[in-house]
Amino acid sequence: MIIYYSKKFEKEYKKLPIKIKILAEKKEKIFRKNPFAPSLRAHKLKGRLSEFWSFSIDLYYRIIFEFAKKETVWFYSVGRHSIYD
Repeated sequence: MIIYYSKKFEKEYKKLPIKIKILAEKKEKIFRKNPFAPSLRAHKLKGRLSEFWSFSIDLYYRIIFEFAKKETVWFYSVGRHSIYD
């Protein structure tokens, strides 16, 4: 799977606590093997973000992404639940 990172994602990722970055890298490895692995709790978003999906890094942090093509994904945003706002 090819994952592209938006500028917004890269900027937000740099600001994450180191513990969350380490956990995010572990979750990304799982995501690459199976984007719907139960531990990710991936789900389709609703409302103005209805074209996107989200998966959990931990209880508080998540990644918003989009399936672009088969085997191609864009990571758009990362952060606490407030990234949905």
